[in-house]
Amino acid sequence: MGMIRSMTGYGRAQAVIGGRDITVEIRSVNHRYLEFSAKLPRGCGYLEDKLKGLAQGAASRGKVEVGVLLQTVDSPDTQVAVNKELARAYVGALREMGEELGLTDDLSLSVVARFGEIFTLRRSPDDEEAIWAAVEQVARQAVERFVAMRRAEGARLREDILGRLLTIEAGVARVEERSPQTVAEYRARLTARMEELLGKAAIDEQRILAEAALVADRLAVDEETVRLRSHLAQLRTILDSPEAVGRKLDFLVQEMNREANTIGSKAQDVAIAQVVVEIKSEIEKIREQIQNIE
Repeated sequence: MGMIRSMTGYGRAQAVIGGRDITVEIRSVNHRYLEFSAKLPRGCGYLEDKLKGLAQGAASRGKVEVGVLLQTVDSPDTQVAVNKELARAYVGALREMGEELGLTDDLSLSVVARFGEIFTLRRSPDDEEAIWAAVEQVARQAVERFVAMRRAEGARLREDILGRLLTIEAGVARVEERSPQTVAEYRARLTARMEELLGKAAIDEQRILAEAALVADRLAVDEETVRLRSHLAQLRTILDSPEAVGRKLDFLVQEMNREANTIGSKAQDVAIAQVVVEIKSEIEKIREQIQNIE
């Protein structure tokens, strides 16, 4: 079974690890090379290179984007600091105001606590290693799903292409069957013309055979059909290759197209021309599918 992979894929995983709710998404679309980008939470830029390494292990072509969401579920890493100088200044100012305006001094802790400016939230510096260790676990799961989807898509593309190769092969067989008939028909037409012009007695049989042989060379498409069959066989082999094969397939399909064009222009026969149109239509559909293969 072939291992070809589509360049289109998506994978998502989510888990709570060490008090952090982590979600990782990875998606990709067609691209000539591997292009990587990451959407990360603020202050997590250091994750980009590590995630890129994971992506490179999973894909060799495609535009790959990884997104990470990080939420702290319980907050062991946040400390509350009180600005005592500022609190003293507030209390002093309130007391002064109370004396001047003859108000009761009912200052309590809850009153002072209402001045939010006296509190600052200090996050302890994030432990980069610990965060990466947690993100990596989730990212690996997302990547597994991403690769599985690319494989499944690849298998679907492979089936589609194999079906089209059978159609092309059937077309090639029809060309091979028809081609000798075109030569025989040409020879019959040539003989009839000569008889018409010279009468039966004066016909030089050898001359007609030589002339027909020359034309047969020009009309015959055996070489092209043999090469086309060889390309089809190669394409099947490549579809079962474990490595990235998109570019090789691209090249082969161009070669197949060239042979089909040559058959069409050499044969000068309506029946063959129709078959060539069908073959070229299938080659074009294969070419479109190959654009999605890694």
